[in-house]
Amino acid sequence: MEWYHKMDEQNLQIQWYPGHMTKTRRMMEETLRQVDAVCEILDARIPFSSRNPDLGELCGSKPRLIVLNRIDQADPAMVRRWAAYFRAQGLGVVETDCKSRKGVASFVPAVRSLLADKLQRYQDKGQAGRPLKIMVAGIPNVGKSTFINQIAGRKSAKAENRPGVTRGKQWITVDAGLLLLDTPGILWPKFEDREVGMRLAYTGAVKDDIMDLETLSAGLLSLLWRRYPQALQSRYRLDLPTDAPGYELLEQVGRKRGFLISGGEVDTERAARMVLEEYRSCKLGRFTLDELPQEEEND
Repeated sequence: MEWYHKMDEQNLQIQWYPGHMTKTRRMMEETLRQVDAVCEILDARIPFSSRNPDLGELCGSKPRLIVLNRIDQADPAMVRRWAAYFRAQGLGVVETDCKSRKGVASFVPAVRSLLADKLQRYQDKGQAGRPLKIMVAGIPNVGKSTFINQIAGRKSAKAENRPGVTRGKQWITVDAGLLLLDTPGILWPKFEDREVGMRLAYTGAVKDDIMDLETLSAGLLSLLWRRYPQALQSRYRLDLPTDAPGYELLEQVGRKRGFLISGGEVDTERAARMVLEEYRSCKLGRFTLDELPQEEEND
């Protein structure tokens, strides 16, 4: 697997095109003919950025269910708004926190509701016991394998906290009437949108070691300072203007925490690591980084 990155203050471009992703796309295209619906796992912190833009094209008219995962780490008000947004597009929606199992029990009823017409057709044909087959898709590190394990009630799908660990396709039996197809996490080859790439990096969907952590942390601080200034003020006692550059925010965080090196300069690398760790562990609060599309248009 090879990673490439190119950064300056105005531009970030990440390209990720390992061979297994091309193979996965072909496998998904072939397997879609065998399934009744597609379940897409999204990170509730970044519901737009964690979507695979190719999936809609791949699925065509196939019924789809959105699982907003990690709601325990997202802004509750924004989770509700994103759920309403997806429902307005005719998609089924389930909100989950796999760590506490919150919302997990609502998945099977949601699937049966989504495919109620198909279940009725099976019954009319005397095939009432025929199982529904659901493909589960999602980008790396979105919690897909953990979700499947919670639904199936056992350690079925290999889950690790690093991108791209799932290999091949696995059929998992939930019950006599439902089968899940686990697929490897896939990302698209190139992030054309700088913000999408950055938000994936903030949440750990792409590896930290491909990027400059100070650039990453500065970008996150800038975003949070615009969207959730009270949280940063409370945690770091920041007192900069609302339009302060991210690097100035990072320097002040480091200075407030006493991360100084020789000459009184701020150890911004240490500050950057701390900010990312505190964001990802929710010590800063529960945030949703993606705005709804219509809100972005009105900004």
